[in-house]
Amino acid sequence: MNSQDELLHIIALPLLREVGQKRAHELIRFFGSASAVFSASAADFARIPNISRTAVESLLAERQAALRRAQQELDFINRHQIRCYFVDDDDYPYRLRECADAPLLLYSKGNVEVNKGKMVSVVGTRQPTERGKERCRRFVLELAARVPDITIVSGLAYGIDVTSHRAALEAGVPTIIIPGHGLDRIYPAVNRQVAVSALQNGGILTEFMSQTTPERQNFIARNRIIAGLADALVVVESKSRGGSLITAEMAFSYNRDVFAFAGRAEDEKSAGCNNLIKQQKAMLIDNADDFVKAMQWDAKQSSPKQTELFVELSEQEQQLLSLLRQQEDSMHLNSILLEMKLSFTDVMSLLFNLEMQGLIKSLPGSFYRAVIG
Repeated sequence: MNSQDELLHIIALPLLREVGQKRAHELIRFFGSASAVFSASAADFARIPNISRTAVESLLAERQAALRRAQQELDFINRHQIRCYFVDDDDYPYRLRECADAPLLLYSKGNVEVNKGKMVSVVGTRQPTERGKERCRRFVLELAARVPDITIVSGLAYGIDVTSHRAALEAGVPTIIIPGHGLDRIYPAVNRQVAVSALQNGGILTEFMSQTTPERQNFIARNRIIAGLADALVVVESKSRGGSLITAEMAFSYNRDVFAFAGRAEDEKSAGCNNLIKQQKAMLIDNADDFVKAMQWDAKQSSPKQTELFVELSEQEQQLLSLLRQQEDSMHLNSILLEMKLSFTDVMSLLFNLEMQGLIKSLPGSFYRAVIG
């Protein structure tokens, strides 16, 4: 951040009714800085393409009130030693910046390292089964043992979210909490101690100012940060509808790797996970080992080992891998089915086996490509 004055104006911009997050960034780019937006005249605003006279009048009328509220927030930031990340700053989360709807400004408390090591977001239902909670805990503990530079991201909600945070703290790896409110409160209050513990190894990261209450729409908005901040998203348990599925869809749209733990067909709280897998929007995993192999984060899995694995493949697996290696780019599932002349179930089984061995990678839109040449 260039200065306290510029930060003040960046905070104030989205408070204008005619602005919001997206327009705020556009105005900063147009005028060169946030402070310049607040000193611009009506004639200056009129030069902006597709801006109405009513919008300009509203902007001019609301600027002083927005600055007063922003000054309150700036005082809060300084008083509580809160760190701010502006989207154009070098230390802004680089993964999140890739997303078209990245927040203009983020506030953090604790020892948050947004660009260090690998990041995995873990989400799921607020009412998990005991099996689901144990799956989540075991996954995080095993992942922390396999990938020491891992950071676990979630939203501190009841159920899977808080279970993943607790498991990260138990494993001694950083965990980042993404709330749907400002840094002046913790919601739900029952998880306060988890949040306090996370401040020592990780912390809290939000786009919301203080005095922002935990409204439903805020949690939907924060889901895009959970989805965009990490390298991959893991859904442990989810009903056929819910916030974790919204987050998974967002992660999929951001070209993040999405994974899900499957459940039995009759398990209501696994219906969402099962659907993600059936729709090929998530890869099936049973444990951290599956995940690490699919992400190719296993340092022991070198090219010589992959060549050795190729010898152990079945004839059909070798045929499919050769087919993918012949492609200059990825290959769509429909084309694979036509070439292989096998049933959908058989091809999906072959693809899964190859992916779990790190030889191929699934991409958004039902595309696949070979990992090694």
